[in-house]
Amino acid sequence: MRNLEIPGRSLAIARNGMAATSHALSTLTAVNILQAGGNAMDAAVAACAVQCVVEPASTSIGGDCFALYAPQGRDNIIAFNGSGRAPAAASVASYRKQTGGPVIPRHSPMAVTIPGAVDAWQQLIHDHGTMSFADVLAPAIRCAEDGYAITERVHVDWAEQTELLNGEPTAREVFLVNGAAPVIGSVHRQPKLAETLRRIAAEGAKAFYTGEVARDIVEYLQSRGGVHTMQDFAEARGEYVSPIHTCFRGFDVYECPPNGQGIVALLILNILSRYKAGESPMSITRLHRIIEATRLAYSVRDSVLADPLVSAVPVEHVLSEEFAAELQKRIHVEGPVEELGPVYVPEHKDTVYITVIDKDRNAASFINSIFAPFGSGLVSPKFGVLLNNRATSFVLDDSHPNAVAPRKRPMHTIIPGMAVRDGRVAMSFGVMGGHYQAMGQAWFLSNVIDHAMDLQEAMSLPRVFPLPGTRTVEVEATVPADITSALRARGYELTIPTRPIGGAQAIAIDWEKGVLIGASDHRKDGCALGY
Repeated sequence: MRNLEIPGRSLAIARNGMAATSHALSTLTAVNILQAGGNAMDAAVAACAVQCVVEPASTSIGGDCFALYAPQGRDNIIAFNGSGRAPAAASVASYRKQTGGPVIPRHSPMAVTIPGAVDAWQQLIHDHGTMSFADVLAPAIRCAEDGYAITERVHVDWAEQTELLNGEPTAREVFLVNGAAPVIGSVHRQPKLAETLRRIAAEGAKAFYTGEVARDIVEYLQSRGGVHTMQDFAEARGEYVSPIHTCFRGFDVYECPPNGQGIVALLILNILSRYKAGESPMSITRLHRIIEATRLAYSVRDSVLADPLVSAVPVEHVLSEEFAAELQKRIHVEGPVEELGPVYVPEHKDTVYITVIDKDRNAASFINSIFAPFGSGLVSPKFGVLLNNRATSFVLDDSHPNAVAPRKRPMHTIIPGMAVRDGRVAMSFGVMGGHYQAMGQAWFLSNVIDHAMDLQEAMSLPRVFPLPGTRTVEVEATVPADITSALRARGYELTIPTRPIGGAQAIAIDWEKGVLIGASDHRKDGCALGY
């Protein structure tokens, strides 16, 4: 239990249902849905749709979605991959010709994959929800139409992207007020998005992927040099996949399989499991180990992670005990591992993660993203759809597994998680923050399992993150001075991030007491709330 005289957050504890998100209005929406008779999936999608309105720097209906779902909290975990694909006309040769180099520019139509979120929402509600799609989307429509108040962290993320948004007339019209981000406490509206959501509510996902909305997006992208077509949108569809997992200190930890980086979180846990937990939570020994495990695991990610429907990904080998042992042997106390290999993916900081557990203990672990803050910065003119820049994760090299190709899905950073013990869900959790997510999950779980922290304490602990492929380590300002000095002494180059590292939500089930225990990261505007 935390010291109640020190500023901080208390755990949310409730008997019936609970939600945790990075925006208070989203959390309230989820709880309202639960109290109206909806289940965890209904509430998760409703909350996500609201965040696509009120937290536009982090997510949009023009983005992607991954989900884990545990009916009645059992260990038969269902996984869904709602990541979008490249256009059918995409290729390394054509993209390199347009870019003139090896990197896909963020603010370009080439950066936009076909959004997968709306299709994912509809499939998940149809298969696992109890409410109509229209009822689930109603709160988001109200927010977009009637307006919503700008909160602190939302404003900070928004203001950082003013230059990007001013560079595109359609984005400037929707998201800026006299060329600036809306101020904290002001009311913002998105009537064009409200109309789009209203059509989706009435007609289903086809209203987004066919007809006027899709035509608006396609014609806009083509006018900017994109190769997207109406057929690309009409064929967009996510899929159910088999989750992957590993065992960490007696907990089975589940993730979505590649093309997501959940496999990287599991690899880090496999490396950490080879050490005994005993040192203090913020000791230099512990931090050095997880930094090096992360650097090694991410180098593996950037070498092999890709769309398994197009390129073979050696999942079994990566998750084997032998491979974890091989990587652990490369970690030494003197300093960083030297040879890690090239890095192919851009930095990204924004996503929303949602978890909901209902009275029947159905558990939803749900994540939605447009990749960079405000994605590509491209907004369709008639229907106000903010589009992702997920294709910037592709590699413009035919020899690489993650090379861009027709209808291919890029390597994805967003990863929902679940931990199971004795055949039942112990915790539904996720960590936001782009590349940090895999390390963030390992750090969070180790805090809870190895150091007996409660969920809120585990989120509040200071964070570090080694930038992939480098010796540079981002260090939050709350990391003790003696630790930063020790990290420098071991050969790391330290930098202070411009914003807090990541964000997290989690809900644990205490099956014996019959209660839910939730937490939400102080680094965001959200909260955990139950009833």
